[in-house]
Amino acid sequence: MLATVCRSADLTFDNHGAELFAQALDEAACGRLEAALAALPKSRPGVRIREGRQLQPFLNHAGPIGAIAVSVLGDRARPVRAILFDKNAERNWALGWHQDRTIVVKERIDAGGYGPWTVKSGLIQVEPPFEILEGMVTLRVHLDAVDERNAPLRIVPGSHRLGRLPEAEIERVVATFGQRLCLAERGDVWLYATSIIHASLAADPPRRRRVLQVDFSADATPGPLTWRGV
Repeated sequence: MLATVCRSADLTFDNHGAELFAQALDEAACGRLEAALAALPKSRPGVRIREGRQLQPFLNHAGPIGAIAVSVLGDRARPVRAILFDKNAERNWALGWHQDRTIVVKERIDAGGYGPWTVKSGLIQVEPPFEILEGMVTLRVHLDAVDERNAPLRIVPGSHRLGRLPEAEIERVVATFGQRLCLAERGDVWLYATSIIHASLAADPPRRRRVLQVDFSADATPGPLTWRGV
């Protein structure tokens, strides 16, 4: 199925589960964000950020990223996970259709409805009850322009309302609901419901595509567990 390109007015968070905030970061802010991320390892395609002190001016309620989360989740919004994706000629990958299903917590506490558990880059992750994910939003901050061939995010509008889907059902939902390509310029931020079905292809031809992805939640704690936070 061919994907439809998203224009800024095409999608709204309330109606579709995704929305573009064009030029949320100006060039000076992009430069400061690049400086804040400069110390992260450059040898891995996706770097899970363990300590985000340098990012706080961007993620707090007055920051250009945090303010978008607050506009959707309210004043209780807080960043609970951050990952830097850096696609380039050496690290160019594709990601199939899926729903994000894990959160990062401080420690493992076995509780009903939570599991399985994993550890990635030293961070404890668990699948929570899906309603926790349904209450979260994800922001993708673009440090490089993304056209149709530079691995844009692909989303299935409205799929965030369908709950936790069996893996075998996801392709059918994509065919039924259709897909969109989320293009971006440097400094743009895409907001989407964390539970939305999404994917991306490898860049063709390979080019650099840096995206800081941050999950936000308004829940003080994920049930009996504690957010690790950013």
